[in-house]
Amino acid sequence: MVKTTFFACLPPISRCHFLSTLHYTTLLLSAAMSVPTAAVASATTDMSVKKIAAHLKSHPGAEVIFMVGAGISTSCGIPDFRSPGTGLYHNLARLRLPYPEAVFDVDFFQSNPLPFYTLAKELYPGNFEPSKFHHFLKLFQDRNLLRRIYTQNIDTLERQAGIRDDLVIEAHGSFAHCHCIECGKIFPQHVFKSKLSEDPIKDFVKCDACDELIKPAIVFFGEDLPDSFSETWSKDSKWLREKTRTSNKSNQDQEPLVIVVGTSLAVYPFASLPEEIPRKVKRVLCNLETVGDFKTNKRPTDLVVNLYSDAFAEQLVEELGWQDDFNKILRAQTVITDNLKEQLLDIVQDLEDLSLTKTEDEHSRDKDTQPQTKVHNQEEDAEEEDKSSTKNSSDNK
Repeated sequence: MVKTTFFACLPPISRCHFLSTLHYTTLLLSAAMSVPTAAVASATTDMSVKKIAAHLKSHPGAEVIFMVGAGISTSCGIPDFRSPGTGLYHNLARLRLPYPEAVFDVDFFQSNPLPFYTLAKELYPGNFEPSKFHHFLKLFQDRNLLRRIYTQNIDTLERQAGIRDDLVIEAHGSFAHCHCIECGKIFPQHVFKSKLSEDPIKDFVKCDACDELIKPAIVFFGEDLPDSFSETWSKDSKWLREKTRTSNKSNQDQEPLVIVVGTSLAVYPFASLPEEIPRKVKRVLCNLETVGDFKTNKRPTDLVVNLYSDAFAEQLVEELGWQDDFNKILRAQTVITDNLKEQLLDIVQDLEDLSLTKTEDEHSRDKDTQPQTKVHNQEEDAEEEDKSSTKNSSDNK
């Protein structure tokens, strides 16, 4: 028995109509199912930013803890570590390392310091200026809403933006000072930095106590994090618990917030910080991808913002109505930067003027010397002529 399908029963013209309708319906369903992911993500992000602003408005005394990574400095020109194609580790191939992370491996550094010296020359503080997000952090400080910044970055841009030292915990150290990798003796920043101006670098800075290598106080693989990291986090996590334990009106107005920005949350123990935040404390992640504990153990109160850090700062400032104060900070930074540029240009101009003046003086001295010699010779010739004339006169007599 031959089975007859619904499609086979249709007359030819109806079959064409059916196929056309089916194709059109399929396109509509396909379009509906592929509503741009970016549009959905954008709507979710906008809603999250509004909720963050609402939290800060409804809790005017709320202090914020920021946990930040390399993503907040990429707009300054500093590459992050792990982005494919543009990340720092990707670009380290030219250094011919056995593996990218070796540049921050203390054992490898001990055997071959040159790759780190090469990298340090590019990353050293003073080569870059703070981003809008760094100034956004300063805005929280100015409004007495900044509890702490835990940063994985070694660029010291938080400090350059004007954040007080006691509010910044550099979990992975920084270029602020140097130490011996063997005995731990502390050295000022310039001891290491002065070597970076050499081209090529011929030798490496060594400790005057044990003759071992000196490096900036950056935490390498194989080294412990600074004591200040664990000690301060112990205090701040206790503070967070206390804020959630009490329910009086004053504490409700000060309900804290933790905002994690620009980090892959891939390096421990820093990556464990969001996990240790009390569940009653609202967590925010601003990152291009959902990562770490926000991905594996998402909480109902978590807010995720898929934006670059500078764009996040601008949107939140607008939602909070802080534009005037934010623009003042940005203008002040622009003035400082312009002044520094003018000072540098003045110094360069003074050096050029000094060089030109020196050249002109030398030329003038040479010019003055030559005519004097020539005049002197003419006078001698005249004297000789006089003597000769006198002699001839005598002879004639």
